[in-house]
Amino acid sequence: MSELILHQYEQSPFAKKARLMLGFKQLSWRSVEIPRIMPKPDLMPLTGGYRKTPVLQVGADIYCDTALIARRLEAEKSGPALFPEGQEFNVASFALWVDSVIFQHTVTLVFQPESIAVRMGQLPPAVQQAFLADRAKLFSGGSSTRLPLEQARSNWPVLMGRLQQQLERSEGDFLFGEPSVADFSLAHCCWFLKGTPVTAPLVDDYPEVAAWFGRVLGFGEGASSPLSAAEAVDIARNATPAALPVEDFVDPNGFAPGQKVAVAATDYGVDPVEGELVFVGREEIILRRQDERAGVVHVHFPRLGFRIEAR
Repeated sequence: MSELILHQYEQSPFAKKARLMLGFKQLSWRSVEIPRIMPKPDLMPLTGGYRKTPVLQVGADIYCDTALIARRLEAEKSGPALFPEGQEFNVASFALWVDSVIFQHTVTLVFQPESIAVRMGQLPPAVQQAFLADRAKLFSGGSSTRLPLEQARSNWPVLMGRLQQQLERSEGDFLFGEPSVADFSLAHCCWFLKGTPVTAPLVDDYPEVAAWFGRVLGFGEGASSPLSAAEAVDIARNATPAALPVEDFVDPNGFAPGQKVAVAATDYGVDPVEGELVFVGREEIILRRQDERAGVVHVHFPRLGFRIEAR
């Protein structure tokens, strides 16, 4: 069985979400440190252009977006469940909403001038400028827009007040009673805010929220060990993609295996990945690509939040 390899960097909020899910599943994994900003010369041979963090590699199969990574981890180890039986729609839909709406608020609050001054104040000005320019490019061209700071500040007490009230009244310790992907989606936003004393009170001022957040962090991050980017590419080149899923599904837009297509995120980081469509299902899209360094790889995307275009 191939190892789980997470391409990530420590400060990425979505990488934190993935690490917490690995910890919840009590899985061992390898960690490849990738650059925070472009270029990412050792990641592109694997993804074909997808640049967002993190990416999960299992041999020659590459999984993009934490929504799909969660499902791959569920397939790796069924229990404890990220999608508890009878709550599948609730937890997955809530996680999707958090990863867009709550994360949009979080980004605005984290990137306010007072917070950025603390986060990046020790870095050389050229490094700060390069990072901010990279993030401006990352968030251009898609449907995601920067929420005005005054609006994020105004909305935040509503969102946290509702969460505080639910946690006070709930009989369980987690958002839907038992832990699920919903908890890890919201937790990574709180973790991002806790990064500086400027934004930490946005979590700490809500005692039940802070206590819930501590419980989620208590799952840890699993057992990791480092792996070089070059080794990860070699693993892909020397592996064969896993057998394709078998699913009785007809794409509503007529896409079918064998077509040359491009797949891209719709919100931000909209760089398209081109390849041969080898699987199109209810939840997942898989492209076959061949790269000079990585060999033949299958790149997996979630259906929600991504678009397919014929090439």
